[in-house]
Amino acid sequence: MGTGPNALLLVDVQYDFCEGGSLAVPGSDEIFPAINQWIGKAQEAGWPILASRDWHTVDHISFSDRGGPWPVHCVQDTPGAEFHRKMELPDSAIRVSKGTAFDTDAYSAFDGTQLDSYLRRHGIHRLFVAGLALDVCVKATVRDALKLGFEVELITSGTRAVKTDEAPAVFEQLEEEGAELC
Repeated sequence: MGTGPNALLLVDVQYDFCEGGSLAVPGSDEIFPAINQWIGKAQEAGWPILASRDWHTVDHISFSDRGGPWPVHCVQDTPGAEFHRKMELPDSAIRVSKGTAFDTDAYSAFDGTQLDSYLRRHGIHRLFVAGLALDVCVKATVRDALKLGFEVELITSGTRAVKTDEAPAVFEQLEEEGAELC
């Protein structure tokens, strides 16, 4: 798509994925200084700030009691589904809800959300991406963004992996697929 306007995309920085949550990512509290610094940069530059969130139904297919791989997490309108208060998300941020159907899971912020349409309509070409978890939803989001032709800069200090020992391999893989690490 070429170089053009930028946006900051924050993936699933919700209580249930942070320390103390039902599906906590190890080291998740360490991302807030970097994320908040990037929110400030985006605001100064006038970039759109987008924040994706898991927004699951009570009886979601991804939950282990329905045969899915995960414990109950990010149920709509519960405290665990809220964006973490340590993230200084402005009121003007665009909220992107995913995984909202009972029988469909969504890892990528692009999955069933029409996010790509929003970005194209606003002439966005490059995404700066951070959030949780690197080896699940962040990876899926970065891969989809690249497949859709967006340039991606992955903010390494603003993400952590569920499986911490796999983080270097995920960074390497995403870089090989075309993402830039910053």
